[in-house]
Amino acid sequence: MTKLMLDRANKKIWGVCSGLAKWTGMDVTVIRVIFVLATLFGFGSALLIYVALGLILD
Repeated sequence: MTKLMLDRANKKIWGVCSGLAKWTGMDVTVIRVIFVLATLFGFGSALLIYVALGLILD
């Protein structure tokens, strides 16, 4: 596995989802749908995780 990083070439907002997709080997659309559903059904906790990853990752 590679290092978990933001993917600035394939980003929509910060590149967190595309970085996670590259790191896990999954499709970026699947990761984005998971984040949207988790934000809607998890009362925004996934949004906080997204912001934290955007600030922490390189």
